[in-house]
Amino acid sequence: MIYIGLTGWGDHESLYPGKIASRDKLKEYAGHFPIVEVDTSFYAIQPKRNALKWVNDTPPSFQFIVKAYQGMTGHMRGELPFGTKREMFQAFKDSLEPYIIKDKLAMVLFQFPPWFECKRENVDYLRWCKHEMEDIPCALEFRHQSWYAPPYRQNTLEFMETEKWIHSICDEPQSGEGSIPAVLHTTHRDQTLVRFHGRNVHGWQRQKRSREDWRDVRYLYKYNQQELMEWVNHIHHLEQQSANIYLLFNNNSGGDAAGNAKQMIDLLQIQYHGLAPRQLDLF
Repeated sequence: MIYIGLTGWGDHESLYPGKIASRDKLKEYAGHFPIVEVDTSFYAIQPKRNALKWVNDTPPSFQFIVKAYQGMTGHMRGELPFGTKREMFQAFKDSLEPYIIKDKLAMVLFQFPPWFECKRENVDYLRWCKHEMEDIPCALEFRHQSWYAPPYRQNTLEFMETEKWIHSICDEPQSGEGSIPAVLHTTHRDQTLVRFHGRNVHGWQRQKRSREDWRDVRYLYKYNQQELMEWVNHIHHLEQQSANIYLLFNNNSGGDAAGNAKQMIDLLQIQYHGLAPRQLDLF
């Protein structure tokens, strides 16, 4: 099965007819796509009441990919707001309870920063993370090229397979050691994640810009038909290795993610059943 969706549901204005309250956007979003990435969990571990609302706002078959909290992946600067890392992981796992009870958690996404390079202490930390997450399915996405450099690439993939990490394959600009190639290899027989970040090579690296401006530029990209068609072939290849393929479009600085995701649905000739009913755009 191929599941296609977006990173977050708040910023895709092309999906929402007329004026719609922020609290109702997920309900409308779920009429277009069967999955979504929860990225607010990266900035703060979300209270259970938020997850409970979200699972209740979506159809029974809807799935969430929840991004790991920034303290768990080494993005946070300064002191962690927890006594220990184990307490932090436990708090995050507790926040997942509403998704798990409703059988709506596809996976947790661990996206590591560009300075998280391939070295023994980081391999040990990945092993520790997976142990702490117990049987919760987890995807792993790198941002440092060293993990896929020729001396380590095969070992990286074998490690992910042994530790039961779901491979998060990226389509992104090739711009130095802070970007990774699209490695079309699955590490989990049931699930594989593909994230489309765009190909804005000039905007990918942060250069003397504020964090807000950097994010606005980094994901400013619209995939053309030929680029998406190339991925159709790649996805069919991945289907032979993994039962379920999840595609997330993150190229939304210019509002292009939703349109590209719908293009991909059409190119793959997918018809989803069990989506939420949509509002009628009468005017």
